[in-house]
Amino acid sequence: MSARVSRRAQAPSRARRVLTPLLAVVALLAAWEAVVDLGVVPNFLLPTPVQVVAALVEDAPLLAAHSLTTLAEAAAGLAAGVALGFAFAVLMDRFETFYLAFEPLMTISQTIPTVAIAPLLVLWLGYGALPKVVLVVVSTFFPITVSLVSGFRSVDPDAIDLMRTMNASRWQIFWYAKLPAAADQFFSGLKISATYAIVGAVIAEWLGGNAGLGVYMTRVRKSFSYDRMFASIIIISVLSLGLMKLVELAQRACMPWKRAEGSQQ
Repeated sequence: MSARVSRRAQAPSRARRVLTPLLAVVALLAAWEAVVDLGVVPNFLLPTPVQVVAALVEDAPLLAAHSLTTLAEAAAGLAAGVALGFAFAVLMDRFETFYLAFEPLMTISQTIPTVAIAPLLVLWLGYGALPKVVLVVVSTFFPITVSLVSGFRSVDPDAIDLMRTMNASRWQIFWYAKLPAAADQFFSGLKISATYAIVGAVIAEWLGGNAGLGVYMTRVRKSFSYDRMFASIIIISVLSLGLMKLVELAQRACMPWKRAEGSQQ
């Protein structure tokens, strides 16, 4: 009890956890503004935060339309990547031969840069949404599969043996032992995949398409509108953070015991 009280006493307050990063961001923006205003960095190379905000407001309707396209591609690819990764993880956990065959190939696939795959997908699948979705699937598949396989294999063998002595079926062992054990690692991998989803969609849009934040960035870059480039970067960050927050909410809903552990700390 005393150790728990001491941990609470040492933990920073909620106001401090919010104000400290907020003040750091404000200081960084002030330094950025000063560096450009004082001429340390030419304004044509680096816009000021005020110019970025102005571009964000001015192009808000256009950015919103492109953001919806990118978000739709990322969501579709993420959903397909999660489904495919889950299926592969179950097969790799169930069949050792399947694991030995595909585990090295999955590792090797991560050494191939996404930028190198994107032009091929556009060449093979055209300039529509399909190559963007496929690239997102490729980007999100690996973290999901690896985290699930690791979670499935982290189950205590004694617990599985105990369930077998109670005549539990393979499905019951998977549902009541392996799946809960892998939930924490799954959501950790899903957070990583959520950020990869937005970035993967944008990279694919750079190389071809009619709409999306990647297309918007390509157009404003050609016109040297760097304030709009920074505005689109802000939108990409917001979308990625939003997806991560949704994953956190889903984790809290699917893992109520984590909320109980947090309240006891």
